[in-house]
Amino acid sequence: MGERTGTSGGVGKLIVIAWLAASVFYFFQYVLRSAPAVMMPELSSAFGLSTAALASLVGLFYYAYAPFSLVAGVAMDQLGARRVVPLGCAVVAVGALLFATGDTNLASIGRLLQGAGGVFALIGAAYIATTNFPASRAATLIGATQMFGMAGGSAGQFLVGPAIAGGVGWSQFWLFMGIVGAALAILLLFCMPRSAPKADRGNWLGVAAGALKRVFLNPQSILCGLISGLLFIPTTIFDMVWGVRFLQEAQDMPYGMAVLRSASVPFGWIIGCPLIGMISDRMGRRKPVIIVSSLILMAVLALILYGPAGLFPPFMLGLLMGIVSGAAMIPYTVIKEANRPEHSGTATGVVNFINFSFSALLGPVFAGFLMRASGGGPRELEHYQAAFSPLLWGVAIAALLTLLLKETGARARTSTPPPADPAPA
Repeated sequence: MGERTGTSGGVGKLIVIAWLAASVFYFFQYVLRSAPAVMMPELSSAFGLSTAALASLVGLFYYAYAPFSLVAGVAMDQLGARRVVPLGCAVVAVGALLFATGDTNLASIGRLLQGAGGVFALIGAAYIATTNFPASRAATLIGATQMFGMAGGSAGQFLVGPAIAGGVGWSQFWLFMGIVGAALAILLLFCMPRSAPKADRGNWLGVAAGALKRVFLNPQSILCGLISGLLFIPTTIFDMVWGVRFLQEAQDMPYGMAVLRSASVPFGWIIGCPLIGMISDRMGRRKPVIIVSSLILMAVLALILYGPAGLFPPFMLGLLMGIVSGAAMIPYTVIKEANRPEHSGTATGVVNFINFSFSALLGPVFAGFLMRASGGGPRELEHYQAAFSPLLWGVAIAALLTLLLKETGARARTSTPPPADPAPA
């Protein structure tokens, strides 16, 4: 794939502002995505749900986030960011307000809306970045985009946790975030770039279906989604849902410290996403970065689950887990490089769909593992070990699948033509 038009100095301030605004939206939705982890007791009491049932309600975010990834990706290619990103943010705002009601049914709808609208943040920011900046910086830019998201994830625990512990009501938090989301949607409406009209807009549904077919028929697309999903779930399922409780129940850690330790994982992503993306761009390689990061992640997870408490300095393992997990964003770059440039948004939607289908499908599974391991009683270290040890195998599989990827980094692209569409089935 050739370089995008423009250089770092010629991209334009308006495009930079648009990318930053979409990235702030991503920060916002990640706050909402991760915040339930630090208010589980309050939510359980308010909704009258068991721990497992509440985890399923919170996980509804991913049931909408995953399939709407395809909608967002296609919409970005066909309509452009200006027509869809502000709408996505408005939907998230409505979802937050519904969650604040305390009604189980409305909260469930609200959580679905948060996922459905929230997916337009990452795909919108990535679309703006990769269609307006040099392709040689793709991994760095996508990593920087994810940095904003994980900064929101860290804030959702590091800042929201102490606020809830300090007396801020959980419903007040969600009401406030709904108002913030509405204001952000208005801001996005003015910041998003206008898109050139599509030549075949009258047949947009057929064009969209064709783009999805071409991307899905490319085996490299499926590999990218599987690899990214397997590297993501230690964070999305283990840390963001069960991290605080694991530290409290398995390691007898006080609540305040458990919140801070759990927040160190998304904070590590803040460092790792742009850092690993930059390393990959500098090397001109994708596969070695993913494989090495996967092996380190597997070792860190093993130490968290099975290592003696106090062996490492506080926050070290969580921070390192987040840093190397940043490699999960490299497949977002690979899938764009392995498909046609005009399918940029669709490709991001496909990898996001496969990625977060893991979280949607496996979240309740891991919750069930934990409930069965503990017999429904108090949870201890061995119960968490039994429930979450499959994460180690998942990361190992991700490393093995990476061996099947075609190298798409800059060094490989200099000697190969742009990817062709797969042959029709």
